[in-house]
Amino acid sequence: MKFEFDPIIKEKVPGYKLIAVEADVESLPTDDNLWREITSFGESYRACHEMAEVNKRPGIAGTREAYKTLGKEPNRYRPSTEALCRRFVKGLELYRSLALIDLVNLLSVACGHSIGGFDADKIAGDTLTLGVGREGEPYEAIGRGPLNIACLPVWRDATGGIGTPTSDNERTKMTTDTRRLLLTINVYRDDMDERDIIAMATRLLEQYAAGHNITYNIYRP
Repeated sequence: MKFEFDPIIKEKVPGYKLIAVEADVESLPTDDNLWREITSFGESYRACHEMAEVNKRPGIAGTREAYKTLGKEPNRYRPSTEALCRRFVKGLELYRSLALIDLVNLLSVACGHSIGGFDADKIAGDTLTLGVGREGEPYEAIGRGPLNIACLPVWRDATGGIGTPTSDNERTKMTTDTRRLLLTINVYRDDMDERDIIAMATRLLEQYAAGHNITYNIYRP
């Protein structure tokens, strides 16, 4: 996959960094070991954080700042990582789903960055471009229906938008049929060291999704 950046991203959020991870996988149900790992992380996070601290975390704060810079209100369209961390602080479990989905959620809350998780075989073309959502641009968010992505950072393939830090698109979502995975780890401000992010992503994919042929690259506008 090739990655490009719209000039407005280079101008408005020049500190942005993409960690792209690709892998061959098996789409398996979430097993008890993965679920215990998620639950344990959630309990530890809740014990150490107050609700008022969630949006101060560097990765989340950087994403929120990018929203504001591009003209979006982050309290109405929360970055996905922030929403997940808020659930932990409230003492709520995440929704148990496929291992691919749940391990991406775990990686996201651990590293502090919103992550796009895509079935790479559903992506139109061989290039993704990071730009900004337009007024009236159609976008079907996973489990949410139509989402107003105007002024949100958005990854687009040859057909249209597939991912924002708030929600990915139904069209390219991971399912039981997914065999090739693409992760876009969207770093708007450093939180976890990138080497640790890559190591954790690799471990989770190998341990819970039979991940192999795992590759990663880092891109900047």
